[in-house]
Amino acid sequence: MAPLVVGLLLMKKVRHTGSHNVFDNIMKKERIFKNREALSPTFIPSFFPHRDNEINGFANILKPALYGARPSNILIYGQTGTGKTAIAKFICDQILEKAEKENKQIHTAYINCKQTNTPYGVLTNIGKSYSNEWETIVPNAGWRIDKVYAALKQKADDNGGIAIVILDEIDALVNKKGDDILYHLTGLNSDLSNSKISLIGISNDSKFTTWLDPRVKSRLGEESLTFAPYNALQIEEILSQRAQIAFHDNVVDPLVLTYCASKAAQQHGDARKALDLLRISAELAERDDSELVTVKYVNKAQNIMEIDQVRSIVSTLPIQYKATLAGVVLNQGKRKDGHQTTGEVYSTYMQICKHFSLDHLSQRRVGHIISELDMQGMINAKIVSLGRQGRTKFISMAIDQNQIDELFAEDAFLSDIQIELTKSGNYISSTQLRLI
Repeated sequence: MAPLVVGLLLMKKVRHTGSHNVFDNIMKKERIFKNREALSPTFIPSFFPHRDNEINGFANILKPALYGARPSNILIYGQTGTGKTAIAKFICDQILEKAEKENKQIHTAYINCKQTNTPYGVLTNIGKSYSNEWETIVPNAGWRIDKVYAALKQKADDNGGIAIVILDEIDALVNKKGDDILYHLTGLNSDLSNSKISLIGISNDSKFTTWLDPRVKSRLGEESLTFAPYNALQIEEILSQRAQIAFHDNVVDPLVLTYCASKAAQQHGDARKALDLLRISAELAERDDSELVTVKYVNKAQNIMEIDQVRSIVSTLPIQYKATLAGVVLNQGKRKDGHQTTGEVYSTYMQICKHFSLDHLSQRRVGHIISELDMQGMINAKIVSLGRQGRTKFISMAIDQNQIDELFAEDAFLSDIQIELTKSGNYISSTQLRLI
C-alpha cells in the first residue's frame, strides 16, 4: 500500500479512536475566577454602592402599587454605566417579592427597546407579563396592532392588579417608530377597568422628550430620576465589591482596581466599562497562566476593548454614516496635517453616493452626521477661527490607519469603497478622486 494512503488511514483512525480533546490542555482548575457572572453587565447585586438616594426615590414612587394604586410613570436619565437598568430590575424584583408576601397582584415586564422596537413586539412582551399562556393566545406576528392592543386590554383586566413596564433605551423606540406606541401605552389606563399599567422609561438622552407629542410627554414624564456619573473613588468601591464575589483571594493586585477605576472615570464615570476592563484583564492573566492580575493586563485589555468598541460602532452605522466616514477617510491625505473641511468631505461623499447609487443627503445633514461621528470617537471635528476669514470645522480621523484598513476590510460596503480606492491608487483630495 502506498505510504500516502497508509498515512491517511492512520490519520483517519486517530480522528475516530483518539481520546485527545482540544480542551484537555487548557481546562484547569480556576485559580483566578470564583464567579465570572459577578462582572457581567446582567449581574444584579444585592447592594448598590452610592445609589441609596436613587433606590429610595425609586421605591417611594412605586410604593402605591403595594396598596393597589397605580404608581406614577417614571423617566430615568443618566449616562451609560450609571446603574439605571440594574437598579430598575432590582427594584422590580424587590416589589414582586414584597407583593407575594402581602398577597398583592403585581406584574413586571422588562423590554429593551433596541432589541424590541416595534409596537407589536412591545405589546406582546407586556402581555407575557400577565400570563405564560399569552403566546397561545396571540401569535408573535400576523395580527393587526389594534387586535393585539384589544387582546392586551382583555388580558390585563382578566388578571387585574398593577403592571410595571420597564422600557429600556426608550429613545431608540421613539427614534425608529415615533411616539405612537407611547401614545397608546400612556392612554391605556383609561381603557382598563380592573387593572392599571405604570411605565418606566430609561434613556441616556435627556432631550429625547422634546420630540414627543405634548400629551405623551406630560403623561409619560409624571416623575423623573437622574443618575449622576460615578467618580473614580466610587467606581473603585464598586469594583472592590464585585471583585470579592468574582475572584479568589489574593489574585488581583490592589493597584488594578484603582487603575481600572481611574480609566473609567475618565470615560464619564461608566462603571460598566470598568467592570468589563477588570474582567478582560483577569481573562488575559488566566490565559497566560498567571496567578496574579496586574496592571500590565489592564493595559492589554484596554487596547482590546478600544478596538472592539470601534469595530462595534462601525458595524452598526447606517449606510449614510458609512458613506460620510468613507469620505473622511478618502480625504485623509489631502493635507499634511490631515485636516479637511465639511465641504471637502461632502464633495467626496457625493461621489461615493453617485458611484453606489445612494440617495444623497444635504450638506447640512452630512454636517450633523460628522458631529455624531465625532461624538462616537471615530473622527475629530473641531471648529477653529481663521481670523478675518471666519470660522470653519477641521476634520481628521481619530483612529489609526491600520484600524481603518481592518474595519474597511471587514465591512461589505466599506470594502467595496476600498477596492475602488485601490483602483484609483491613492488617498487624495476629493477634487482629484474619481471613483467612477
